[in-house]
Amino acid sequence: MARIVPVLDLSRLGQAASERRTFLFDLRTAARDVGFFYLSGHGISAAEIDEVLDASRRFFALPEADKLAIEMVKSPQFRGYTRTGGELTKGKADWREQLDIGVERRPVPQGPGIPAWTRLQGPNQWPSALPELEPALLAWQTRATAVAIRLLKAFALSLDQAEDAFDPIYGGEPNHRMKIVRYPGRDATGGDQGVGAHKDGGFLTLLLQDENKGLQVEYDQSWVNVDPIPGTLVVNIGELLELASNGYLRATVHRVVTPPAGVERISVPFFFSARLDATIPLLTLPEELAAEARGPASDPENPLFRDVGTNVLKSRLRSHPDVARRHYADLLETRASPV
Repeated sequence: MARIVPVLDLSRLGQAASERRTFLFDLRTAARDVGFFYLSGHGISAAEIDEVLDASRRFFALPEADKLAIEMVKSPQFRGYTRTGGELTKGKADWREQLDIGVERRPVPQGPGIPAWTRLQGPNQWPSALPELEPALLAWQTRATAVAIRLLKAFALSLDQAEDAFDPIYGGEPNHRMKIVRYPGRDATGGDQGVGAHKDGGFLTLLLQDENKGLQVEYDQSWVNVDPIPGTLVVNIGELLELASNGYLRATVHRVVTPPAGVERISVPFFFSARLDATIPLLTLPEELAAEARGPASDPENPLFRDVGTNVLKSRLRSHPDVARRHYADLLETRASPV
């Protein structure tokens, strides 16, 4: 039986012209068909993979007080620690604990007329009890960013665009973020929703999994397991590529099921996106591809905006209502648009 979620070798992109063309076709097909694929040949070593997984496990092993010292609710930028059950997907608790970090930048001075999404720019929170975590995660960000940019250029080529088609909207200050995540076993949770069914909002997500199962993707009206393959990353496209391609590429719904009792699962998702001040263009596709573009998905409960900052803030406010109440009460009270 053919594997529903294919394995693509990124090193093929640097081979002879015929192999490069075949890779680009396989990439476009995987992204259009299932929206997910395993990525090998990405150039990140086994030692670097082990380092970030080990650092993640050491963080989650810290006493709760050390983790709560950097709780996300203290950060207008939605950075920091979230305890198990503290994030919501479609209004229901996700049974995982996690640490969110983003790009280290200075906060934007606020004042009249400054868009609310500018509050998303700022520093991370780091645990004083584990100083080695910061260099480990920032190193992973650097490596994952390089892979994501190579892939994004490949996606542009696969859609018959210039290789640098997306450069103007992520170049300089891309808005990437990442999490380290621990899913406790079912004996320690209030349900089997590790993460509820959702789509990702950026360009691309690169996911590092440990050896434990749980990730599932919706395909042909059923759930397909995306079990770990050692040495690979799992890649899925996000809503920005869906918008840019007029739905030729479509972000795919996925979820994580809580591990069995006595098992914990560690994962490291990296979300590569455009600058917060960017607007996503509508690409002019070749006639044969344009004819197959279905338009971006329309969900009244999750409207898509071409303004990146608006899209990101919308998602953050919905997922972390405690942060929203503390730092964005003005938007909630006036029901203002988060632009």
